[in-house]
Amino acid sequence: MKLRALPRWFKRRIGYARLLCLALLIGFATLRYADPAPVEEIRVRTFDAFQRIDPRKKTARPVTIVDIDDKSLEKLGQWPWPRTRLADLITELTRLGAVVIAFDAVFPEPDRLNPALAADTFRNLDEETRARLRALPSNDQIFADAIRKSRVVLGESGLPEEITALDKTLPVTGLAMLGEEPQRFMFNFPGLLRNVPVLEHAAAGRGLFTIKPERDGIVRRVPMIMQAQGQTLPSLTFEMLRVASGSGTILIKAEKAGIKSIGVKGFQIPTDHNGQIWVHYARNDASIYVPAINVLEKNVAPDMIAGKLVLIGTSAVGLNDIKTTPVSRAMPGVEIHAQVLETTLTGEVISTPIYGIAVEFATALLFGLLVIAFAPLFGPVTLVALGAAFATALIGTSAYFYAQHRLLIDFTYPLMSTTSIYLTLIFASFVREQAQRRQIRSAFGQYLSPALVEQLAQSPEKLVLGGEEREMTIMFSDMRGFTSISETYKNDPQGLTALMNRFLTPLTNAILNRKGTIDKYMGDAIMAFWNAPLDDKDHELNACEAALDMLERVDELNQARELEAKEEGRPFIPLNAGIGLNTGTCVVGNMGSDQRFDYSVFGDSVNLASRLEGQSKEYGFPIIVGSRTALAVKDRFAILELDFIMVKGKKEPEVIYAIAGREDVAQSGRFQRLRNLTIEMLACYRNRDWEGTLAAIERGRKTDDANSLELLYDLYEARIRGYLENPPPEDWNGAFALLTK
Repeated sequence: MKLRALPRWFKRRIGYARLLCLALLIGFATLRYADPAPVEEIRVRTFDAFQRIDPRKKTARPVTIVDIDDKSLEKLGQWPWPRTRLADLITELTRLGAVVIAFDAVFPEPDRLNPALAADTFRNLDEETRARLRALPSNDQIFADAIRKSRVVLGESGLPEEITALDKTLPVTGLAMLGEEPQRFMFNFPGLLRNVPVLEHAAAGRGLFTIKPERDGIVRRVPMIMQAQGQTLPSLTFEMLRVASGSGTILIKAEKAGIKSIGVKGFQIPTDHNGQIWVHYARNDASIYVPAINVLEKNVAPDMIAGKLVLIGTSAVGLNDIKTTPVSRAMPGVEIHAQVLETTLTGEVISTPIYGIAVEFATALLFGLLVIAFAPLFGPVTLVALGAAFATALIGTSAYFYAQHRLLIDFTYPLMSTTSIYLTLIFASFVREQAQRRQIRSAFGQYLSPALVEQLAQSPEKLVLGGEEREMTIMFSDMRGFTSISETYKNDPQGLTALMNRFLTPLTNAILNRKGTIDKYMGDAIMAFWNAPLDDKDHELNACEAALDMLERVDELNQARELEAKEEGRPFIPLNAGIGLNTGTCVVGNMGSDQRFDYSVFGDSVNLASRLEGQSKEYGFPIIVGSRTALAVKDRFAILELDFIMVKGKKEPEVIYAIAGREDVAQSGRFQRLRNLTIEMLACYRNRDWEGTLAAIERGRKTDDANSLELLYDLYEARIRGYLENPPPEDWNGAFALLTK
């Protein structure tokens, strides 16, 4: 293949639009791999919709929240409460049978109400009282003793910056790791806020209660394992599970792509690559809340605490621990921890499978290639139907995996990728169609009326380029007496040009208004045709109407020119037109070379139409039509049969007719008389009754209506005189061939 032919081959076989779509396919794959914030947000918003449509149904309530609510604050005073009161709270919860108690709060400083601190702070105390206060155990120690007698997990918080050096002597949870090093995938907090040492040493476990909302402020995922100030720490909820299970260590499984799961004895929780769990939210559940004041006043049903994991936190708005989740605009942070525990304990965990992204890539690639390959072959309705089916299949598959298997498989990436490719192809098709329409308008604007051009542009499938056979009506029109007229303008070529334009414009408009197509202008002549490029079942009728319109417009032009000539004091030479029409099978299409071509028509019928136009001067009628045209419109026009002639280039003779007017003329008495005179003359002539023919001509000349037949009478009389002077052979066909033009 020649190098310069490669672009044409490529455009024909593949197309630039498909190449662009392949680039889009690669681009979207790269974008998904990079997973920037906008892409991730679209994906997680989709998962939000699943949770709103189908939230977790609670089948059990293994968690109770002891709520530091507005009622409790009103009775017991502002937070933080004295730690002796918290000790009483733990003691009562332990008595009621709580399995594990966890604080969604941190106690980084000694209690401000410690007796020793009071001894140093309160005024007007005697030394004995101060000594007795200093001898009392601290509130923190009382709190620690209560913690030690129960199974309590203390909360810790990750900080955006380090505020103090980490005390390495404080206890930490044991970790075991399987596979890749997981720390590099974890969320990392530069600082860590821990509880006072006496509490840390007394607690059964320690965990981070830090919840990291996503960019839009919605809490969808909660880290189960994190890094804070160089230490690897579990979340508060997972530490509760570890303590409840009696496990000494936490097992973290990681692969090259990230963290796979985190587990303790009896629990193996799948996570995303950052060690986060997708919280499978249920609706807000007020039934799991118990006001803290009720516990302290021993006014709580035992079954609300016994055998439960207990979280101590707050729903009070003033304590500023309200979060937004996919199912709720305002959910206390402590309830999010409760939702995590319920999700894991009831086996309702949702997760993103490790093969999920591979499924997304494969789906996007498969459907993208199918669209690129086959979309250009289908019509718009089919494409829309297939696109809707594809979108439904993607969304349905993703929803199925969520509802039945609690797997989050993203459909937005393959849907966006395939939709973008689809829209690109649609846009390319639109651009191509518009270019085709512009090309059609450019190619046919000079041939057709604006209405027909627009119809053809809107339905280019009606256009068959390259040549096709059609039955068509052809017109040739010429100006009579052009030579003598042009002589009057020999010193004014611009005036002659203006006159020609003035003559051709109304004739052109008459053709276009009757659905005709202008083939070409040849000096003062026009060639036109009907029934191409658009179908016209009445092409014979429209052509004849156009011919009569042309004569009427020439008359109007002559009237205007005559007035102008009188005003300017110059001679007036009328313009006249001769028109030939013929119907027959022709070949029509783009004719020419690769560099230049025209939409044109050729065939015997075209040649005959040209010859008929030349006969209009001879017979004295401006419109001469062939037999097929005349027979098609005989009931709509005033038609006179003129002759039976041999046309140059044709072996078969042709009956020719004149169109003298429309139906109103055909019904007039004057035309009926002319028609009868003509029929009588032709009957005698074709029977070789020369005397009868001459007699019929003589009778016709004596009528008042014979002026329009004068040239026809002269023509036949001259022929007969010639026959009489030089008799033809007895063979009529041979004689006919010799004696006709």
